[in-house]
Amino acid sequence: MREIDYSHYFWQDEQIRLRALREEDWEDHYYNRFDTPARRLLECAVELPPTFAEAKNFTERFSDFSMTYGRLMFSIEKLNGEYVGGANINSIDEKNGTFSIGIQIDRDHRGRGVGTRAIRILLKYAFFERRLNKFNDSVLEGNEPSAAMMRKLGCVQEGVRRKVIYTNGKYHDLILFGLTKDEFMEKEGLA
Repeated sequence: MREIDYSHYFWQDEQIRLRALREEDWEDHYYNRFDTPARRLLECAVELPPTFAEAKNFTERFSDFSMTYGRLMFSIEKLNGEYVGGANINSIDEKNGTFSIGIQIDRDHRGRGVGTRAIRILLKYAFFERRLNKFNDSVLEGNEPSAAMMRKLGCVQEGVRRKVIYTNGKYHDLILFGLTKDEFMEKEGLA
């Protein structure tokens, strides 16, 4: 196969690249399922023990950008090709122009701006290519790194859904964040 010239590639910045989820990514998905605190923050629950079959099924289902399951799944890698996490665009409502983004960064790569960079690329795609207008997200109370990332991206805290998630023996709030295309453009200096 010819070497790929990434110099004009939309799906990257100076440090990371988004690419299609590949079936061989199942091992990374499997590995991440053992990080219970992170998965609890992501899924708002403790998942059953991971299996090879579940991990392989996951990557098979989402490796072709099919919207059958309501998500566009991406793998996140450094520019040298090292896998560092995954992200997806979900809950797309074409009529009202709204969407959400899910993300999980491998434990060894958290706190380095990888998630912020990946979400910024996905926001550009959603706002400027899909003609969507409003990004909505929610963060489980206590997930300060994700809340800080939302604020860094320019998201506005829009409210709190009180005591709606039950995990770890108690009810938790969901902190609601939102970002419009105009707010994103202003934050990024594109207005």
